[in-house]
Amino acid sequence: MVGRTRERVCGLKLLKRLVYLISPNKINQNFYTSLNKVLSFKNVKFFQLRLKNINQKNLINICKKIKKITTKHKVIFIINDDYILTSKIKANGCHMGQQDGSFKTARKKLKGKILGITCHNSKILANEAIGVKADYIAFGSFFKSKLKPSAKKANLSILRWAKKNIKKPIIVIGGINNVNYKKLMEAGAKYIALSSFIWDNPKLKPEQAIRKFK
Repeated sequence: MVGRTRERVCGLKLLKRLVYLISPNKINQNFYTSLNKVLSFKNVKFFQLRLKNINQKNLINICKKIKKITTKHKVIFIINDDYILTSKIKANGCHMGQQDGSFKTARKKLKGKILGITCHNSKILANEAIGVKADYIAFGSFFKSKLKPSAKKANLSILRWAKKNIKKPIIVIGGINNVNYKKLMEAGAKYIALSSFIWDNPKLKPEQAIRKFK
């Protein structure tokens, strides 16, 4: 039901899970309560943990706490960059950028798990990702992003091309908010990646911000 915002199941209206939620750069104790509230709205399909410069012990402890919450809400738990950690904590999958190692090796290690690959604004990279059996393709950055201010830019034409040529789900990344996401969905995106608008919003709490996407 891509293109619809709601589905009917047994006569009940359910929100379409269109959000690919990415963690903030730092995790504090209040985060877990906020995450639980955000996922309770039922429009998040994926949650990606993206943390840099943190020791392995702390990272694993964080993963365990998050996994309990994502499992409770039936949200797919994705680890950024690290397919070894993905297997160790039994997350649902791993997301990799173009500089994050061998996709072929990751695909072999992630048996039965999800592999997502960032392809920026490139048809060539997207086709290569399909060649190594990526489960989804991510394009971006479409707008100026607080999370990655120097990220390569993408445009709507890559989404229109992907809609016609790629059968895997397309995720869009970069500076997405409650206004600009609509044209990305119309152009061919299936999921929208959100981070700063949810976790670093000066006007809205996370559980309020997530409700803007329905």
